[in-house]
Amino acid sequence: MQVIAIAYLVFLAAPVLLLLLGSFGETWSNTLLPAGFTGRWYEEVASDPSFRRAFFTSLQIVGVTCVLNMLIGFPLAYAIQAGARGGVRFAARLVTLMPVAVPELVLAFGFILVFSSDALPWLGSFWLLAAGHLVLTLPYTVTALVADMEQLRLDEYEHAAATLGASFAARLSDVTLPLLRTSLISSMLTVAALSIGEFQLSNLVAGFLSRTYPVVLLQAFYGATGFACAATVVLLILAALASITSSTTAQIGAFEQKKPQ
Repeated sequence: MQVIAIAYLVFLAAPVLLLLLGSFGETWSNTLLPAGFTGRWYEEVASDPSFRRAFFTSLQIVGVTCVLNMLIGFPLAYAIQAGARGGVRFAARLVTLMPVAVPELVLAFGFILVFSSDALPWLGSFWLLAAGHLVLTLPYTVTALVADMEQLRLDEYEHAAATLGASFAARLSDVTLPLLRTSLISSMLTVAALSIGEFQLSNLVAGFLSRTYPVVLLQAFYGATGFACAATVVLLILAALASITSSTTAQIGAFEQKKPQ
């Protein structure tokens, strides 16, 4: 079992390690490892106008997606937890999980059919791309929040506050949001990690001026290998930072929940 686990880890780590080596290699052509050492590929990525524009577009998409997840995902999760019961609750959660089950290509083709019409000519716009990222990431936000609401027994705390005369607004600001603070932060970081690396839908839906970093990255592999490796490493670092921060935040929240009150 240990041999299988080690082989699996090597299988996962080898491509990342090769990308890292290639990003500092002078040349890499028909050989297992690159030759030479240079840091100019990162300088070229930073100075390339198309990559700079795509990088900031991705950051804008991530920011908008996180805000929309907060504004839509939190009320939806709260409604599922507090109001939905039995079959209604199951149906609501099933609907929120549909984008996970449906392939991204199917969703992208649906967007193309609907939003390239004369009635809704929005294909290629920034906000349609943000809406696509929202649809793909919203299930993760809702699922995480509902699970944390159940684990924290949020309904019991709210019921206790209500019996003491607290209004809904007071319960929301003094009970619900403080209890879910860590969960919300962790969920948004997870959304950021998913959004920054999303490619399939973005590649089909994004317009020329709203291309995200992964879309532009694909074109780099038709040019210099070192340049493509450096650009990929930048994307991996961004996604890894968001994922690690999300995991750390979740662990801190779990530790705080276990502390005696």
